[in-house]
Amino acid sequence: MKTLNKRLAFNLYYFGTWTGYFILARIIFLLFYYDLSSDLNFSTLIQIPLQGLKLDFAFSAYLAALPFLIISFSIWIPKRITKAILKYYTFPILFFINLLMFTDLGLYGPWGIRLDSTPLIYINTPTEMLASLSTFALIGSTLLWIVSSFFYVYIFNKVINKSFSDFPKGKIWNFPVLLILTGSLIIVMRGGLQNTPMNHSSVYFSDTMFANHAAINFAWNFMNSVSSNTYDMKNPFQLTDLSKAKNTYKTARTPLQEIDSTSYSILKTKRPNVLLIIWESFTAKVVEPLGGEAGVTEQFNKLTKEGILFTNFYANGDRSDKGLVAILSGYSPQPHKSVIKMPNKTRSLPMLTQKMKDLGYTTSYHHGGDLNFGNMKTYLRSGGISNFVDESDFDNKDANSKWGIHDHVVLKRYLDDIPKKQTQPFFNTIFTLSSHEPFEFPDTYKFGSDTYENKFRSSLAYTDKSIGNFIKEAKKQPWWDNTLVIITADHGHPLPKHKGAFNSPKKFHIPMLWLGGALKETNKTVSAVASQTDIAYTLLSLLDGDYKSFTWGTNIFKKDTTHFAHYIFNKGFGTLDKDGLYIYDYLSKKPILKKGKSSSKMEKLGKAITQTTYQDFLERK
Repeated sequence: MKTLNKRLAFNLYYFGTWTGYFILARIIFLLFYYDLSSDLNFSTLIQIPLQGLKLDFAFSAYLAALPFLIISFSIWIPKRITKAILKYYTFPILFFINLLMFTDLGLYGPWGIRLDSTPLIYINTPTEMLASLSTFALIGSTLLWIVSSFFYVYIFNKVINKSFSDFPKGKIWNFPVLLILTGSLIIVMRGGLQNTPMNHSSVYFSDTMFANHAAINFAWNFMNSVSSNTYDMKNPFQLTDLSKAKNTYKTARTPLQEIDSTSYSILKTKRPNVLLIIWESFTAKVVEPLGGEAGVTEQFNKLTKEGILFTNFYANGDRSDKGLVAILSGYSPQPHKSVIKMPNKTRSLPMLTQKMKDLGYTTSYHHGGDLNFGNMKTYLRSGGISNFVDESDFDNKDANSKWGIHDHVVLKRYLDDIPKKQTQPFFNTIFTLSSHEPFEFPDTYKFGSDTYENKFRSSLAYTDKSIGNFIKEAKKQPWWDNTLVIITADHGHPLPKHKGAFNSPKKFHIPMLWLGGALKETNKTVSAVASQTDIAYTLLSLLDGDYKSFTWGTNIFKKDTTHFAHYIFNKGFGTLDKDGLYIYDYLSKKPILKKGKSSSKMEKLGKAITQTTYQDFLERK
């Protein structure tokens, strides 16, 4: 029995050490996000590790399967070789799993999701993928990863060495017993003998989404996402018959009546120049006229008196790749895919830039970063843009250490380029970047740099100052009187921190301001609920362009009050109109928030939009 007991003891120690690692990782996660953990009551905090044990056991079982099998065959393998195989297997995996842990810690704050396959979208551009971290944070986290990995190697090395200090040669009858034990890990992997294997719902226990997220095992979540990340024709958001879902969405749009652009227009001219400024991470939470904090965007606040401010405007997604496609293609993004990375799909998308070219507009795109990141340049070129300015067109002295050229430099370059390179009318885009993590810019940190939140506020204040100066200079240009300027955001931001439900509309509420000499009206507000997918449709409607191919948008100026906005996040969505809101999580298969008299209508509409847009994504070629 001693030969069997020693092997069973090793299996128990090995499995238990991995489980202990994941328990410690969860404690680190809760401490790292203390500001969120501190909002939880004691009962919920206790439940997090208890619920999380299910996935900890499951992933420990995956990691222990091969060592258990090796131990089963150890009755024929010399002890020295068995021990070496176990170490060569365990130590590299430790470094990899520990890297996943640090990646998870870094991404949860800005993205609001536990680590999944999403970062793999950017794996071919690792420099940009890591650019959200400051140099100090990157070096510090790398050192912590290496040091902590060696610490865990030390722990596992002790477990293996101690187990093999007097490891006896096995008996032949040990083999079937150990093999059965190895096979039984399958039960642990799937969480029991029930029909459905363990999934996220198995550990979702709270109405507070952060508590549910904290209970997830980061490594299990990553591997589960990677293993299910296939581009087959299965729609994970199909909750009803597709024809019914399409009809629900169609019915929501058709009652809205188009405006006759010949009898109504906010514009002085039929062919104004249009300048689209996409402001990185520009959230309504820092815009005082939208109910946000005072003093952050002072220049923008003043400019709202000179144009038309859209007070209930929302981003359709939570990343730049999603926002860009929503704005320029009027295309509703997918919760966990990025269509911009797939030229075979984006080439069939409608493009605002191409429609403007069809109307006789010249086009350009100014961005201080690398246009190859996220496959942006391929997407933009498919839209007919040929005149690009990116970081390669500037001196290195004008760049920060991570993302690229400072905003005020890019804006000045645009002013220099227009009279030299373009004829009117023009449709141009400027995409800023200085308010992206890690918030580096060449100016005073107005709100200090003591906290990440204050650095974010300060970066927005810097870009606000840059845009304010840019508009002052633009007003002096001969093209200003015939120009419409649209300022909006690529997406919102979790900062500044706000109270409310997980992925509440506050995170997705963004500013949009129309101003410029081509406007008839100033100091006006539009309160209709709208989103980025409505920009192309609305603008082309006003210019008598081809807007009908932008089937996911509506005209914000339509004479109706049934406007709505739909936004997505990882495996979930939020849909709202002026009378209600519905936020749904597909992992727990439960609503996060449901309020207002139209919430049931928004539930049906939101599920229909998510299902039909994803089906369109799957079938698009």
